Amino acid sequence: MSRSDANALPAFNLPDGGRKVVLAGNPNTGKSVFFNALTGLYVDVSNYPGTTLEISHGRCGRDVVVDTPGVYGLSSFNDEERIARDIVLSADLVLNVVNAAYLERDLFLTQQIIDTGVPVIVALNMADEARRQGLRVDVALLSELLGVPVVPTVAVRGEGLEEVKARLSEACPGNPTPGLQSLPGEMVDRVGGRGEALLILEGDPHVAARHGLPPGDRREEIYSRRRAHVNGIVDRVLAEEGRGAAFGQRLGRWMLSPWTGVPILALALWLMYEVIGRFVAGGVVGFTEETVMLGYYEPAVRGSVERFFAPGSAPYTILAGEFGVLTMTVTYVLGLLLPLVTAFYFFLSLFEDSGYLPRVATLADRVLTGIGLNGRAVIPLILGFGCVTMATIVTRLLGSSRERRIAIFLLGLAVPCSAQMAVIASLLAGLGAPYVTLYTLTILVVFAVVGAVLNAVLPGRSTDLLIDLPPLRVPRPGNVLKKTWRRSFQFLREAAPIFALGALIIGTMQVTGALDRLQGALAPLAVGWLHLPDEAATAFLMGIVRRDFGAAGLYTMPLTPLQMAVALTTITLFVPCIASMLVILKELGRGEAVLMWLGTWTVAFAVGGLVAHAAALFPGSAWAGAAAAAGALIGAGVLGAAFCRLRRRGATGSPVPEQGVVK
Repeated sequence: MSRSDANALPAFNLPDGGRKVVLAGNPNTGKSVFFNALTGLYVDVSNYPGTTLEISHGRCGRDVVVDTPGVYGLSSFNDEERIARDIVLSADLVLNVVNAAYLERDLFLTQQIIDTGVPVIVALNMADEARRQGLRVDVALLSELLGVPVVPTVAVRGEGLEEVKARLSEACPGNPTPGLQSLPGEMVDRVGGRGEALLILEGDPHVAARHGLPPGDRREEIYSRRRAHVNGIVDRVLAEEGRGAAFGQRLGRWMLSPWTGVPILALALWLMYEVIGRFVAGGVVGFTEETVMLGYYEPAVRGSVERFFAPGSAPYTILAGEFGVLTMTVTYVLGLLLPLVTAFYFFLSLFEDSGYLPRVATLADRVLTGIGLNGRAVIPLILGFGCVTMATIVTRLLGSSRERRIAIFLLGLAVPCSAQMAVIASLLAGLGAPYVTLYTLTILVVFAVVGAVLNAVLPGRSTDLLIDLPPLRVPRPGNVLKKTWRRSFQFLREAAPIFALGALIIGTMQVTGALDRLQGALAPLAVGWLHLPDEAATAFLMGIVRRDFGAAGLYTMPLTPLQMAVALTTITLFVPCIASMLVILKELGRGEAVLMWLGTWTVAFAVGGLVAHAAALFPGSAWAGAAAAAGALIGAGVLGAAFCRLRRRGATGSPVPEQGVVK
């Protein structure tokens, strides 16, 4: 066993007699389920030196179990591979989790780990999925050819996990790739380990630098031998029975083709709108907000508060007035937002568990490269519809800091969170098709134009898309309900205190007269520029706390359909909520965070006013107004992007690099 660069690894506090058990595998093979099964609920997280990645580790008896990022190989092509490589090389044994449905892909990493000489045991996971696809794996023969124990498992159902745990001690060095046994030769003696010797010969510059050696040039030879060996193993152990590879695979292919994938995506979004925007917003919220909260809860609270404070007094106004901490906060959170947020999280969980989200990423790749991103960015962008704060953290999966800047700005500007989206959907449902189209088109245009401008201004280029597509499967009700419950509870825990704080601030401003003065200060913008009533300024002030808080403030406001569309457009593009800003501050730094905050203010009011004025040119036709507003936005955006591109070309003296392609 070789110990690789031990000083650079996080300290795992290995007890005397304990072993370091390392979990390794390709992305989405179910490693986290094994990690939880082996360690229980006790998990530590360590930042890996020099990266933003976190490594989970926990105890399993006297052993320490270390999870590694999902990778396709042990090399130095990115941080994930570099971290996985170093941890694997320092392991006492490796539990390699393999997806049985993608044996040809996953066994390459398995064989590369075996070639390092580290003891290995293989968990052949998702065996049920392979059977559904008509694949049969000869487990005994696979174990014999690899030279290590192989245990079939279905981790999500707990099948095989106890056997894996019981057989960890059987892990052993496997059969190296034919032709590589003697390859390291003298190199092993020089660096002290077979694994590092092979990596140096493969041309790994980091490992070579540790030993003061030049990287080798035999990667193609070594990879070809390993690939041929893995292909030979797969040919012998895998049989296709021709059953089961049916509708699921065909549907997965349809989801990836633009001709069929776009209509499927449109159908999914329409279904979400019908359920959230019509059924939940119209029926469920009508009962929870109007019947329960406004009909019973608020009168009861006001009656209780009146026992202590006279109506109209400052304490009464703050506690039970129009913006009362005990009235408006509870009504908004429980009566209005919770049913809508729960419905949205239900759909998000449904798409995640079915494997649909990665297919949406692949489908969107070509479009996203036009704004400096690739299809991988669709994951944080879609998660942003759940929670922008969480999605901002998830942008770490993107391939470059340039992509992260673009994605974070677009998340903060044009992606409404679940709570805000739910309120917006319910308000749009009552406006009619022309205003729904006006709102949707405006947000999409702003998203595309701002993305294109950032793509033109920021130096660099998009990285290529390399994403793993899990099998498409019927969502498991238990998983979907658990995710929905966990996210909805998290929303309650996060939103309720912030809403209460916001209500307290607004109520205090109301009793001190500051609210009226601020409304007066914002009147030129709200009334003169956006063509909205004075009280709309209050909703924007509430939106500084949380954008959904501000959107909810529009709920009872008497607005015409056009005014509502303008107000929703402005509040959608408004500043990110306080929690999101704190995360953005951490991720981008103070300078860029402040610039982004000011930028969202500017874009929100500029676009809202442009829509209001463009639509006002055609008072009798919302369709004509929408077309005029979209045309003006597109024209301004194209001119801005062209100007920035020309400036950049002039500054570098060379053509702007072309965007990447999908691998």
